[in-house]
Amino acid sequence: MRKISLSFNRKDFEYDVYSLIRAFEPGCEIVTWYEEEQEPEQMDETWDRCRVHYEPDGISFSIRWRNEPVREAQVPVEYEKDRVHTKNVLKQLVYRTLSEVTGKQLPWGDLTGIRPTKIPMKLLEEGWKNTEIAEYMRNTYFTSPQKTALAITIANRERAILEPVNYENGYSLYVGIPFCPSICLYCSFGSHVLGRWSHMVEPYLEALFRELRFISEQMKDYTLDTVYIGGGTPTTLTPDQMRRLLTVLSEEFPLEQVQEFTVEAGRPDTITREILEVLREFPVSRISINPQTMNQETLDIIGRRHTVEETVEKFHMARELGFDNINMDLIVGLPGEDKEKVAHTLKEIEALSPDSLTVHSLALKRGTRLNLMKDQYEEISFENSAEIMDMTQDCARRMGMGPYYMYRQKNIAGNFENVGYSREGKAGIYNILIMEEKQSILAAGAGASTKFVFQNGERIERVENVKDLKNYVERIDEMIERKRKGIRMYLRNGK
Repeated sequence: MRKISLSFNRKDFEYDVYSLIRAFEPGCEIVTWYEEEQEPEQMDETWDRCRVHYEPDGISFSIRWRNEPVREAQVPVEYEKDRVHTKNVLKQLVYRTLSEVTGKQLPWGDLTGIRPTKIPMKLLEEGWKNTEIAEYMRNTYFTSPQKTALAITIANRERAILEPVNYENGYSLYVGIPFCPSICLYCSFGSHVLGRWSHMVEPYLEALFRELRFISEQMKDYTLDTVYIGGGTPTTLTPDQMRRLLTVLSEEFPLEQVQEFTVEAGRPDTITREILEVLREFPVSRISINPQTMNQETLDIIGRRHTVEETVEKFHMARELGFDNINMDLIVGLPGEDKEKVAHTLKEIEALSPDSLTVHSLALKRGTRLNLMKDQYEEISFENSAEIMDMTQDCARRMGMGPYYMYRQKNIAGNFENVGYSREGKAGIYNILIMEEKQSILAAGAGASTKFVFQNGERIERVENVKDLKNYVERIDEMIERKRKGIRMYLRNGK
C-alpha cells in the first residue's frame, strides 16, 4: 500500500488537498500533519511526501513521488482576499502537479464535493449560457468534456422539473424506518437487523408518530411538496404497521396535495402482495424495488438475502397492482463484478423496463463491513471504469430515460458518480430537492437529519436526531425540542 505524508504550515483547506490525493491514489494511506507539530514517528524514507506552504502572497506545493526528485510549483494569490478563489487556485495547483507525476487525469478534474451539478445550476440561474458554463467548468475545475456535458444536461433538466414546484415557500418530509432483514456488506446507513431489534419496532413507531404530529402542527401553514419514506427498509414493517404509519401521515399531512410520495420498498425479500396492497390504499405515487445486481453470486457475497427471481417476481407483482412509477437501484463496482456481469444485470433490468434507474458507484465508506473486513476480500476484484459507466448510460437511453440528478460520495469507485435516470414525468423530485439543497427537509426518525435551507442554498443548518433506537425512543422529547428550536429559527430567519 502506498503511504503518503501530507503536511501543511497552517490549518487550511486540508480536506480539499487530501481528497484530491485520495482521488489520484485510491486505497493509499495518507497521514496529514502540521509543521508546528513533530513529524509522525511511523514515517520513513519510503513514504511519498506532499507539502502545502501558505505565504502572504502565494501558495507552493511540493511533492516527492516514488523516490523521484522533489517537484515544487508556486502560484501567486492574495490569500485572505477571496477564500473561494484561493481554494480554487490551490486545487488547480495540486491537481496539475499530481496529474504530471502520475500521468492521470480525473474525469471530474479537481472537484471534490458531492454535488457537482450545483455549479452549473447556480450559473444557469444567473443567466449563463450552456457554452459559457462548459468553458468555465473545464478551465476552472479541469472537468472532462463528458462530465461537463453530463453536469450541464442534468442541471437544465433539474430546472425544468422544479419549475412547477414552489420549493422556496414549501418543504419536504423524510420519514426514516431504520430496520432491515440483514445488513449489506457495503451499507453505511444506521440500520438495525430486524431479527435482533423486532421488540423495538412498536416503541419506535409510537415515538415516530409523536415526532410526525409535532412537525405537522409546526408546519401546518406551509406547503408540503414531497414525502419520502426511507430507511433501512420501510417494507420490513408488517402490513398493519405500515397501514398505521400511512394513516398517521394521511391524518396529519395533506398527502393528496403533494407533488410526489415515495416509499423505498428496497429489498425484494421484504415485499409482499399484502404490503403493496396497503401502499395502494394511500396516495403513494412512487416506489423503489432495488436489486443492486442481477447476479446471484454477487447478491450472496454482499449479504442481500434474496434471489434474482424474487426481484423479477416482486417487480411484476407491483406492476400488476397498478404501480406506474417504479425505480430500481443498481451498484457498479461490487465485489467480483466485471463488465460482463454488469452487462448481464443491465440486460435483465432492461427486460423489466422500470420507470427510473439509479446507478450508484460503490463507495467504500469507513463504517461498512466491506471496509472493516476488507482483508477477507483481498482475492475479490472491485472494478469500475468509464466503459462500465457508459454501459449503464446506454441502457438507460434504450429504455427512454435521460439523466435527471447526480451526486458523488467519498471514496467512490473510480472517482465516478451516482446518476439517476428517468423517463419523462417519472423523475424523483425529492432526490433533486435534497441533492441541490433547494428546499428545507423536515426529517423524522432515528438518525434522521433535518436540513434547513437559507438564501437559496447559500446557508444550511441541520438538526440531527440520535441514531441509536433505544436512545431515540427514550429521548423523543429531546428530539422534538431540538426541532422546535430549529423550526423557530428557520421560520424567523428563513421565511
